[in-house]
Amino acid sequence: MKFSAEARPKPPALALTSMLDVIFLLLCFFVTSSVFSQWESEISIQLPNAKNAEDPDRLPGEIIANVAKDGSVRVNGMDITLEDLNARLGKIARYYPGQAVIIRADKAVSYENLVKVIDACRSAGVWNFSLATSNEK
Repeated sequence: MKFSAEARPKPPALALTSMLDVIFLLLCFFVTSSVFSQWESEISIQLPNAKNAEDPDRLPGEIIANVAKDGSVRVNGMDITLEDLNARLGKIARYYPGQAVIIRADKAVSYENLVKVIDACRSAGVWNFSLATSNEK
């Protein structure tokens, strides 16, 4: 009876296929989120001027709340009420406590409407919010 020679185990190999799939999916996610963040900042709102205004480094997943002259609020291209904003930010703040929110208020918006949006952020538990400005140029 002839036995086959003992099979040598193959050396471990690095599975590149699944790693490349993950890298491709991450690339798609970041490209898509950067496109949406550009769309949010291109809404026709005239920001107030500031001497020290800088273009911020955008983070994926930032929430941008646009406040128009009439006090209406737009998030992700949809008009929402302050109650809806509060509910959405509350859900997000539960899962992501440090979530950044950028408030882009038109320079003609009343102070009262701006404070209502800030109050909605605070009551939802969002502490990391900022007000957008533009350069004087």
